[in-house]
Amino acid sequence: QVQLVESGGGLVQAGGSLRLSCTASGNIFSIDVMGWHRQAPGKQRELVASITRGSSSYYAGSVKGRFTISRDIAKNTVYLQMNSLKPEDTAVYYCHALVQGGDYWGKGTLVTVSS
Repeated sequence: QVQLVESGGGLVQAGGSLRLSCTASGNIFSIDVMGWHRQAPGKQRELVASITRGSSSYYAGSVKGRFTISRDIAKNTVYLQMNSLKPEDTAVYYCHALVQGGDYWGKGTLVTVSS
């Protein structure tokens, strides 16, 4: 079992920045990939960024160059630094952990970008 707790969401003006954090606990050594997904109102959940155990990262085209995913192994925490935020980045952001045979989700944190 893996537990994921997100923090760092909030309200920000367009062009501003936020940093999301996701701290994992439990069987953390089973985690192969951690990532951030988001779901905007009326839209499907989409992958925003992910980072593998070997620190390879992936970014969705819509956030490439603006968002950065990183991790602190000692703190079992993954971060999503979001810069140059746009109103279309408004969504609930979910932390996700992929393990062999399954996956885990956090409860989500709301990011609202005002124009």
